[in-house]
Amino acid sequence: MSDGRLGLTVTHRRYVPYSHAHYAGDLVDGAYALGLFGDVATEVCIRTDGDEGLFASYAQVQFLAPVRAGDVVEVSATVTRVGTRSRTLEFEARVVCRGCPERGESAARVLAEPIVAVTATGTVVVPARA
Repeated sequence: MSDGRLGLTVTHRRYVPYSHAHYAGDLVDGAYALGLFGDVATEVCIRTDGDEGLFASYAQVQFLAPVRAGDVVEVSATVTRVGTRSRTLEFEARVVCRGCPERGESAARVLAEPIVAVTATGTVVVPARA
């Protein structure tokens, strides 16, 4: 029997404010993307189980490209496994817009192709069904 929760994908977009820049070149730290993954995982749990759930672990976190202040980041979580109380999710953070400070303080552009910045696998747990 097929579980309708498998393959569910939830996507959020977020502007990365300059107040979050942590390193030279307006880079934000890797924890920023992980925080966004937590937000999208919460919505997945609400949609699949009617509960915010709890994050249990991350595996295979890969930081593939920089995320900078002024970017618009799109994060998605897809359910790849459904256990009794655990759910495995595949995460991806993509930069879809990038600031262009060389053109002016508020200049930015939509990227023709999103840049995959961070990927991860995560496990969330939800309460047992009554």
